[in-house]
Amino acid sequence: MRGEGYRGHVTEPRREISASYQQQLDQGYNFGSVRTFGQRPLLTSPEQLDEWQPDVAVVGAPFDLGTTNRPGARFGPRALRADAYQSGTYHLGLGLEMYDWMDVVDYGDAACPNGLVDESLANIKARVHEVASRRIVPFVIGGDHTITWPSATAVADVYGYGNVGMVHFDAHADTADHCDGNLASHGTPMRRLIESGAIPGKNFIQIGLRSYWPPEATWDWMAEQGMRWHLMDEIWDRGFHAVMADAVAEALDGPEHLYISIDIDSLDPAYAPATGTPEPGGIVAADLMRIVRELAYRHHVVAMDVVEVAPAYDQADVTINVAHRLFTECLAGMAAKRRDAAGAPKGRPAR
Repeated sequence: MRGEGYRGHVTEPRREISASYQQQLDQGYNFGSVRTFGQRPLLTSPEQLDEWQPDVAVVGAPFDLGTTNRPGARFGPRALRADAYQSGTYHLGLGLEMYDWMDVVDYGDAACPNGLVDESLANIKARVHEVASRRIVPFVIGGDHTITWPSATAVADVYGYGNVGMVHFDAHADTADHCDGNLASHGTPMRRLIESGAIPGKNFIQIGLRSYWPPEATWDWMAEQGMRWHLMDEIWDRGFHAVMADAVAEALDGPEHLYISIDIDSLDPAYAPATGTPEPGGIVAADLMRIVRELAYRHHVVAMDVVEVAPAYDQADVTINVAHRLFTECLAGMAAKRRDAAGAPKGRPAR
């Protein structure tokens, strides 16, 4: 029982699927005919969300019309559902069965018609809002980074403008005024969010920045908004834990809620080659996975997205599996937080 519902009433969740549907899910990635995130049940309507009352709902945002280099991130949602390897659901490091503590569903994809930018972004915003407005945590699979604009706006619409902080892992700041005249680009979503007031500039914290873009004038604009950033050079000098302690304190300097946005190119291309704008010298996959888990355990994460996975450029599904595990680690942190709040014992092999 989730307790008080999003409309203020107490209801019992209805989480029933047919035996034949469960059989298809249980066959797993290799042989099953159903392709959902983690082989979780597929829901398709707000009414089903009301009945099921999950804790997390995965939403696909298959949009890549905002890319400026290699396209293909529109296939990210499909790849994470169909091609990621999942050996099980018992988290060794935390000693818990994740789905004993968190109920997760797949809420399908937002409709992103070919060539229709405005309609696609509006549909992403609407679908994420259907999830977040019910106090269900949306896990949004991109798509290019343009999708964070409608997704984070939908979340801010629910929790309040100025009450959501952003921790943004990326090689690039994505704060350009426009890209080739395009206001809706994967190089502009963070500026759009700050300009609208959805996420305050001082609570928009960027980690892992490197490369050779944007130009100095854009950094001047970022400073004027009170934005704060932590370059890869700082991570090298100070260590990831020290940097993240500062970053989280900055993101939650006022806001109560946290949105995590991860551009897969924040990782070094050795761990995530399948992206449109690979930048050498990035974050190590194991470090980012554990950082995300820690964020979910210690703070009130109300949404997460992972973007810019372009499967056509992958090698042996390396990028797909890392992206999938980033969501899984966030889920694990949430599950451990709930278990520990309940005072339940830890299982093996965690110590």
